[in-house]
Amino acid sequence: MRLLVLSGLSGAGKSIALQALEDLGFYCVDNLPMGLLPGFVAQMKAVEGRQEVKDIAVGVDARNMIDDLQNFRLILDNIKDQGISCEVIFIVASDNALIKRFSETRRKHPLTNDQIPLVEAIAAERHLLNPIADCADLNIDTSYTNVHQLRDQIRDRVGRNTSPALSLQFLSFGFKHGHPIDADFVFDVRCLPNPHWDPQLRLQTGRDEDVIEFLQQQPVVKEMLEDIVRFVERWVPNFEAENRSYLTVAVGCTGGQHRSVYLTETLGAHFKRIREGVLIRHRELS
Repeated sequence: MRLLVLSGLSGAGKSIALQALEDLGFYCVDNLPMGLLPGFVAQMKAVEGRQEVKDIAVGVDARNMIDDLQNFRLILDNIKDQGISCEVIFIVASDNALIKRFSETRRKHPLTNDQIPLVEAIAAERHLLNPIADCADLNIDTSYTNVHQLRDQIRDRVGRNTSPALSLQFLSFGFKHGHPIDADFVFDVRCLPNPHWDPQLRLQTGRDEDVIEFLQQQPVVKEMLEDIVRFVERWVPNFEAENRSYLTVAVGCTGGQHRSVYLTETLGAHFKRIREGVLIRHRELS
């Protein structure tokens, strides 16, 4: 039996992610009190041989009892001690993105009231959910992600993660649009020659042949690429040895259009040749 605990900030996309998991065949339960999780798991384990329930997803939010949230790691360890495979996914977004979403949908944040405005409620929720965030196997930042892209990420990273192999994602982004808070490693390639300053290349991306040719002609780009490859090849096995299920390597340039895209594509292609579970994502292009 595989248990997936899904949590995160209100407005970040937990409901969408839970729906995507349901589409993948997970038996989903939303807003389960953490104190009831061990009993629920025991019940599902008891019927495992009689019913086709292999994958279970449980949504957990800040409306839990504070003591249960603070004891999350202990509760999780007790479940793992029963021999149950357990993963934690935590979904976040920037304050600005959350404020915009609540404003557009006119939904009420679960922690707001007459004395607590939205900004303070978001900060309080981050604090309350820190014990879960600290245990997360996979963090997903939806600040720049729409509903369809979030569903795709859940499908690609969770739905395909059925083998013990680590899911390795290469992500390109632009620093001027914000740092990706869901990345495990970030490589800054703004020091490399920039195709943006060539008017003929400015409107193209790192996927286009002209930009690829430009960057391949730069010795420093090749050196940067080789250094990142060596780093990832050296350290990914260590993360796998620690039973990590997910790892995101982010490559950032100024706008996320040329250099980071080219290096991310090249890195992804290299590692797809030597291992399974490699994904490529371009935050600014999508």
